[in-house]
Amino acid sequence: MNTHTPVGGPEHAERAARELEEASAQEIISWAAETFGEGLCMTSSMADALMVDLASRQVPGIDVIFLDTGYHFAETLGTRDAVDSIYDINLVTVEPRRTVPEQDAALGPRLFGRNPEICCHLRKVEPLQRALEPYSAWLTGLRREDSVTRRDTPVVQWDPKRGMTKVNPIARWTQDDVDTYMADHGVLVNPLQDDGFPSIGCEPCTRRVEPGEDPRSGRWAGTGKTECGIHV
Repeated sequence: MNTHTPVGGPEHAERAARELEEASAQEIISWAAETFGEGLCMTSSMADALMVDLASRQVPGIDVIFLDTGYHFAETLGTRDAVDSIYDINLVTVEPRRTVPEQDAALGPRLFGRNPEICCHLRKVEPLQRALEPYSAWLTGLRREDSVTRRDTPVVQWDPKRGMTKVNPIARWTQDDVDTYMADHGVLVNPLQDDGFPSIGCEPCTRRVEPGEDPRSGRWAGTGKTECGIHV
């Protein structure tokens, strides 16, 4: 159960989505900061620092939540540490209730292969639920172009599961928009991006993507799973 007092609610979020649909990412973030104040945070998977760069320019010292699942690539943890040292943020690293060995002992080894839905819930969804409890709103890097499941993503939405507002400042951005911003601002990038991993998750469940494939096709390949559960 959330400990914060929700600001706005579903109707407020829907109105903001309509009013901000054509706004720039910077304007959307500024609106969120003015609306929610210290109740605003953001999440980052550390695939790159695009959203960190955008948010820290508008909201210096913003809380950035990173879920350390225990299964990350070494490059992802290195990117997290570099982002923490370079950008004006307050990094909040969140861990699951059980370590990987503890989970293996309780539920058997390689749960990610036998039941990725449960593994993602235990190592991502539930920890994020706990981490977001003090806040009223969170910024994400979701883009409509990412996948079919995200093509209707509004720039602002109500998150009924968590009782808070979810803000997606770059929802309308194309890959060209992303590439241009990152080049113009020298945004830090996870080195795996240049090694065939356009979408980076936990190491056991992420493979390289071949040219022309959907950028998220390397996530949970062969399972029919496309989302970890955080954004659905």
